[in-house]
Amino acid sequence: MAQPEIKLIDTVTKLDDGHRDVVLIGASHGGVYAACCAARAGVRAVILNDASVGRDRAGIGGLAYLQALGLPAATVDAATGCIAHAADMAEHGRISHVNAAAAALGATAGQATMACAEALRAAPAWTGTAPPYDEARFVLRAAAGAPRVIGCDSASLIDRDDDAGAIVITGSHGALLGGRADMAVPNGLLAVTFNDAGVGKDGAGIRRLALLDTYPTIAATVAAGTARIGNARSAWDDGIVSHVNETARAAGAAPGMALRAFVDRVIETADK
Repeated sequence: MAQPEIKLIDTVTKLDDGHRDVVLIGASHGGVYAACCAARAGVRAVILNDASVGRDRAGIGGLAYLQALGLPAATVDAATGCIAHAADMAEHGRISHVNAAAAALGATAGQATMACAEALRAAPAWTGTAPPYDEARFVLRAAAGAPRVIGCDSASLIDRDDDAGAIVITGSHGALLGGRADMAVPNGLLAVTFNDAGVGKDGAGIRRLALLDTYPTIAATVAAGTARIGNARSAWDDGIVSHVNETARAAGAAPGMALRAFVDRVIETADK
């Protein structure tokens, strides 16, 4: 019997029927929503990026979720393989964490990504059902005469029209998908923030910031150790700014600020 194909993708939010029954190297963070996307697509096994693990181990939260479903999963150390860049993870990455189902197939921490993927090809076809789990979009602050503050667990939930002129707090990493400049966020936002995913290899986790200077859009990341990646409300409640772009710096923002203080500063600047 032929073994399953190994496929690469820069974000697991773009899976389709062509990813069913494959061993997937997906460059999304290893949180629960990414794991759910992989399960919904019917993969045999998946390798994600650990996003430097971060607060409450959110960057690898998907491993336990998939273990409960009986689906083998592993993560690549973000310091060895660029988040949002599956080809880099496949070529250079080293495995940081595996769940028990993956370990039973020979996946281990320290393994090269492709060696892990080869081991996971022995996984049986998975026929389970992923329980519901959806990323959320919500209003964090709305005051008359001030820009709205919108929370989006994923940058994919930003609405080009509805969010024009708004401040958007995302739970997404600050990387560019596949390193592509056209994969940032829609133009027209007043400001946007991301999770820095521990920054990682080649500064991948914060690459969107400099690109957003060209729009220009105020942009910043919160430190992965202060807010759960994939969770905009966690960033809003507890996030501490780790990096800012030049547009944000000109607006008076700086690393070390609480995210809510960053938002206040952006609004103050917009009022002038």
